[in-house]
Amino acid sequence: MFELKRYQKETLGALETFLKSARTEPVADSFATVTGRPANAYRHYSFGEVPYVCLRLPTGGGKTVLASHAVRLAAENYLEETYPIVLWLVPTKMIRQQTLDALKTPGHPYRAELDRHFNHQVRVLDVDEVTQIRPHDLGSKAIVVVSTLANLRVSDTSGRKVYAYHEDFEAHFAKVNPNDPQLKQVTEEDLKENGLGRESLGKIKYSFANLLALHKPLVIIDEAHNARTKLTFETLHRIHPACVVELSATPDVSTTSASNVLYHVSASELKAEEMIKLPIMLTEHSNWQDSVNDSVLTRNKLAQESQKEPDYIRPIVLFQAEPKNGAVTVEVLEKYLIEDLKIDTEKIAIATGNRRDLDGVDLFAPNCKIEFIITIEALKEGWDCSFAYIFCSVKEVRSSKDAEQLLGRVLRMPYAKRRKVEALNRSYAHLATPSFSRAAQELTDKLINMGFEAMEIPAHLQRGSGSGSPQYNLFGDDTLGGNEVPQEEPPLDFPLDNTPDLSPLSSEQTANVRIIADPSGGCRVEVKGAVDEEVVKALLSTSTGAVKKEISQLIQQHSARNRAAMSPAQRGKLFKPLPQLCLFEDGILRLLEKATYRYLQGEWSLLDFPVKLDRFTVRDNQTTFEVDTDGKKVSYQVAEPKTTYNLNLFDTNVTETDFVGWLSGKVRQPDVGHGDLIGYLTRLVSHLLNERGLTLTALVRAKQPLVRAICAEIDDIRKKVEDRGFQRFLFDSPVEVEASFKYSYHFDPNLYPARGPYYQGRFKFPKHYFPVIPDLEESSKKDTEFECAKAIESHPKVKHWVRNLVRQQTASFSLPLAQNNFYPDFIVELKDGRMLVVEYKGEGYKTTDDSREKKVIGELWAEKSDGACLFLFAVEKDEDGRNVYQQLDMVIG
Repeated sequence: MFELKRYQKETLGALETFLKSARTEPVADSFATVTGRPANAYRHYSFGEVPYVCLRLPTGGGKTVLASHAVRLAAENYLEETYPIVLWLVPTKMIRQQTLDALKTPGHPYRAELDRHFNHQVRVLDVDEVTQIRPHDLGSKAIVVVSTLANLRVSDTSGRKVYAYHEDFEAHFAKVNPNDPQLKQVTEEDLKENGLGRESLGKIKYSFANLLALHKPLVIIDEAHNARTKLTFETLHRIHPACVVELSATPDVSTTSASNVLYHVSASELKAEEMIKLPIMLTEHSNWQDSVNDSVLTRNKLAQESQKEPDYIRPIVLFQAEPKNGAVTVEVLEKYLIEDLKIDTEKIAIATGNRRDLDGVDLFAPNCKIEFIITIEALKEGWDCSFAYIFCSVKEVRSSKDAEQLLGRVLRMPYAKRRKVEALNRSYAHLATPSFSRAAQELTDKLINMGFEAMEIPAHLQRGSGSGSPQYNLFGDDTLGGNEVPQEEPPLDFPLDNTPDLSPLSSEQTANVRIIADPSGGCRVEVKGAVDEEVVKALLSTSTGAVKKEISQLIQQHSARNRAAMSPAQRGKLFKPLPQLCLFEDGILRLLEKATYRYLQGEWSLLDFPVKLDRFTVRDNQTTFEVDTDGKKVSYQVAEPKTTYNLNLFDTNVTETDFVGWLSGKVRQPDVGHGDLIGYLTRLVSHLLNERGLTLTALVRAKQPLVRAICAEIDDIRKKVEDRGFQRFLFDSPVEVEASFKYSYHFDPNLYPARGPYYQGRFKFPKHYFPVIPDLEESSKKDTEFECAKAIESHPKVKHWVRNLVRQQTASFSLPLAQNNFYPDFIVELKDGRMLVVEYKGEGYKTTDDSREKKVIGELWAEKSDGACLFLFAVEKDEDGRNVYQQLDMVIG
């Protein structure tokens, strides 16, 4: 069975939370709940209360499979339809065909999720096949129609099949209000095109677009960055969607402006889940021949290393040649490979409009000989071979959009599994651009367009070394603790027409800057290492316009890469492991987990708790019924056939037993036995019918809200059990507890799946172990985590520290609480070898139940570490008036 990655599950979790909330709350408020941004940061693109959100994942993140899961989530949590109609929009004909093939293939991950949820009652159609839809299909099957956006996106709809009159749709409109303002009517032009009589004029037009508008589809938009136009939004308005879910690597968004990005995933998270190869080892070359030569050498070395892998891997180079009017054409490059580098022709494949050597070739097959692929433009959509390791361009890539797609090809990890040989966990780029800084700038621009965060790129873009360098060492074999020390970046060198005045700056600020006068006028500036913002401002004071912007980007990214290279993790320093809380019972030591608290409470059963569902109420009349869940009311109109709940899932004479059986499939829990669940649901349904006076028909109509209410009720019961177990663990534990290094956690220097926004303040944190710091904002206020981080950074006994990530099991330290895991804010290694964990709470949160639990479990962990660890529950001012630094100093001693 196909298993989603953690970041994919978290993305879908955010969508589910949003859709559940949007059913009862304003869409903007629901957006704010999930994103943590203010409600006015939501950009609805004139869709008002129709949910219109984007899920942002970088190239290689597996966006399309999430679309199938989004259909399920929308049907359950927002549409509340058993069988929805879905319009699945893609950018090109090629992707349309590939998506159709996948969705129509039983067992394919895209189709499997739909079949699982809709009990195999799924019909997938190409947009050209929609006339096959019959009225009885709607409501009895989930209908998924795949189309390119271009099929719908026109200002003039005449002549387009989607909008055309077709008599096969007549039956769908038999009982529809003829004056429905949302449906287009037959026009004079329609009469001419279809040979209709005058009596049809002004009547509802039998078209697929009207059919969509009638049933208000769920719209999925793949590669949504292609859909940011006024005409696109006008097109979507025509079909009156109930909900729109976009998937994109690069939506039109900034962190400071309004957007519809509900959730975004960083490239570091993809790396942590072994989906992509990072870092990218970038080597600059003064000419195209050197770029090609070193690409071949890199491939040969990787081929040797791949022999150590248990899985078959044949590293491949992707060459980007110039078009026919260029100097290094496909023919020139192919001739150079064959005649100068003596490469066998059977190892070379050409992929252009005229030559399609890859057609019908399985590049993963062990008997395939291809090691080098030459192309000009992007390889056809959907082409994918994770054996591609090296990207080589014989020209500058700045102006080439195709470079983005080719670079994306070399990022994918073979078998989506981290390799044993570290060199095979990286990607390689050889660019015919003399300056490393300019080559890095070109690649940075492409990575941003592929969905990378600008702040995370410096940590993932490292300098390789070419064969022409005296320090040539392809894989950087000098390592500390198994972590490569990055090659030193050469100085950034650029000309200025006028010499800037640096005299107001201190010698410390200008230590990394050298200005060389040009006899012909102006000067050349050499920047070695990182410089601060005041230096950048001074250097740019004599420049304007595009030149100023370009130089600013070069300096900032040069500084960012140098700062990243100086982080302890990038320099190969190891972070000392932390012991974890364990139970010692019957001579066996085992890790303490959240589920342990239920275990300590002893056997528990749903049947031990009273049956009630006060959070759920139904009020019914002839035309509407209202469902009240936790005080949030939703009214459903049931008079119109198109909005009546579909009851086809149940027999006409549905029984309580039938309904209980259906509910059990929807609310099953991994820690609740089937017998207990059936018994609980039987009692609950009986209670709702006999004691609450609800009808079975009303329960069936409100089945989705009922499912959510039952799940919430079971969750409340579970929390009560865990709370009792947690209290027993703390104050009356029958087992011995210790913080043991046998189950230690350590920070992997190559793994920090942080998600933006990243810290960009003026105060610098060179002791932070990793190159980026997430979820930290510079502030003048004293009662903030920023002040706590400054205190940690400034303390002389601190060696290095980590901004601990939340809910990243493989990349963060946590302690189990009754309900959730506790992820402390900061993890600190002291110079004397002790470990310090710091949790900061602002004034409004320091005395909550949650904070008290965290303080107790943190102090218990430190107490059981036998002096190896310390814990600080930091506040702005403690009861003795000490500030954060003084609290820190007191604990460290």
